[in-house]
Amino acid sequence: MLDRANKTAVPAAEADAIAAVAKALAHPARVRIIAFLLSRPGCIGGDIVDEVGLAQSTVSEHLRILKASGLVVGTIEHPRICYSLDPSVLVPLRGLIGAIASRAVGEEAACCYTPQGCIPKKTNR
Repeated sequence: MLDRANKTAVPAAEADAIAAVAKALAHPARVRIIAFLLSRPGCIGGDIVDEVGLAQSTVSEHLRILKASGLVVGTIEHPRICYSLDPSVLVPLRGLIGAIASRAVGEEAACCYTPQGCIPKKTNR
């Protein structure tokens, strides 16, 4: 992830994975689906439709996006599909958010970066 000591950037493949997960989480219906999956060790598609209150086709599209990100996995247990979460895909996103949060709480940037260049921050001392 982010090497704070060396100030190295996130590798491109990791940035792509972070963006895919962030995009998958960027819709209220998908957040509700994730919350519902958190409440159960696994579930069938019909339960998700009932819980989220959207049409089956809409839920299927949201599940497709969540599965494409790797956050949700679906296993076929005829005649149903059981969906569950794979939290391991959140590790890079967690690292990035943690780095941002620690910077916001523990460190002040020496300056604010703008198109005009670095503008030193004013301190209230």
